[in-house]
Amino acid sequence: MNFFQAKSYLRYLLKARYHKGYGLHSPFVFNLVRDVFYSPHSYYAFETINVLRKELCRSDKFIEVQDYGAGSKRFNRRRRKVGHIARYSSIAPRYGELLYRLLCELQPNTVIELGTSLGISGGYLGLSDTRRKVITIEGCAATAALARTTFQRLGCDNVQQIIGQFQDVLPSLLADLSSLDFVLFDGHHQKEATLDYFNLCLTKAHNHSVFVFDDIHWSQGMEEAWETICQHPRVTVSMDLFRLGIVFFRKECQKQHFVVRY
Repeated sequence: MNFFQAKSYLRYLLKARYHKGYGLHSPFVFNLVRDVFYSPHSYYAFETINVLRKELCRSDKFIEVQDYGAGSKRFNRRRRKVGHIARYSSIAPRYGELLYRLLCELQPNTVIELGTSLGISGGYLGLSDTRRKVITIEGCAATAALARTTFQRLGCDNVQQIIGQFQDVLPSLLADLSSLDFVLFDGHHQKEATLDYFNLCLTKAHNHSVFVFDDIHWSQGMEEAWETICQHPRVTVSMDLFRLGIVFFRKECQKQHFVVRY
């Protein structure tokens, strides 16, 4: 966590007022926070993923990484150790488990992930229901190859990988879809790019779609992108969990923004 992120985290702590659903007046958000965010239930898949995560964290293998987005604030070289990528770039267990529970609760049909990395987050998405198709897009061929092994070892035959830059792949992918239920935006951490991909996916969003944004406080630009997304007229409920931002489009809900302690 750099200086900017540390300041953002302090601001988040000062604003976060809702813990385990207490103080929430929206029934939809209250039930979501109480039953999904803070669910005490542990799934077998969590341990399966964490065993593989620990193995990746111990890896001494080096790969050449191609960054197409904002790059990395921790890594300044293309040649990177797999163990360091797993340790510092993969989604943390508590947030991966939250994604898993979200999918179990919401039961989306169409799931897209922008940014595969080593496949840990995709593993949570895929194992939430192996009958559900998950499409994950990654620009770097080297990390995508490692992710392929991750999915094979986790038994995620339902995860389809696409290698290519988001701006090249996403438009044609969306053109083939009638609707879009769940999107995880986890790559290209730049303001304009994030807003571009949001607006593209918005064309296929419906009342029950859910968009999740990773690293919304990663930089000033990402915070600005997040604020713009929350203010969009089609977004009714937005939730800031510091690491993740979640937006809903439910017309039956009053437009509200929640900063939830998680």
